Amino acid sequence: MTPLSIRPAVAADVAAITRIYAHAVEHGTATFEIEPPDEAEMARRLHALQQNGYPYLVAERAGSIAGYAYAGAYRARPAYHWSVEDSIYVAPDMQRQRVGSQLLACLIEAAESRGFRQMIAVIGDSAQTPSIAVHERAGFAHVGTFQSIGFKHGRWLDTVLMQRALGSGAALPPA
Repeated sequence: MTPLSIRPAVAADVAAITRIYAHAVEHGTATFEIEPPDEAEMARRLHALQQNGYPYLVAERAGSIAGYAYAGAYRARPAYHWSVEDSIYVAPDMQRQRVGSQLLACLIEAAESRGFRQMIAVIGDSAQTPSIAVHERAGFAHVGTFQSIGFKHGRWLDTVLMQRALGSGAALPPA
């Protein structure tokens, strides 16, 4: 198998990112969006995250984007500044090949290097056991479940909340 390389996302990746996300929106429950955004919107989101100092990564295998991950603000209020929420999406043909695990490991490292102290996973649907397992293996703890909080694909969906300390976590005040 061709090795996976993980690097910061660039504008040229937006078309592949948009395709991967559109599939997740249309067929999955990882996101609660109902209509997939177009390339212009996905480019705007990428730029906004990077402009605000958040990591946005892509995994590439044999010249194709296998998946992507980013960290963004957990909440907008200033006291939340040191906490980020992770998002990971893997191309359908690349799932169950450790792409998500490798992206998450690199995302954690990138967030720590930027001084963030907590990472929150907001996993759409408690039936997303592969995503839950990826986060558990990366050191995330289950902190709660919102039951039947979203309605998509004709059914009610839970949201699983998981959390992991980054760097020194809450042991020291932020620098």
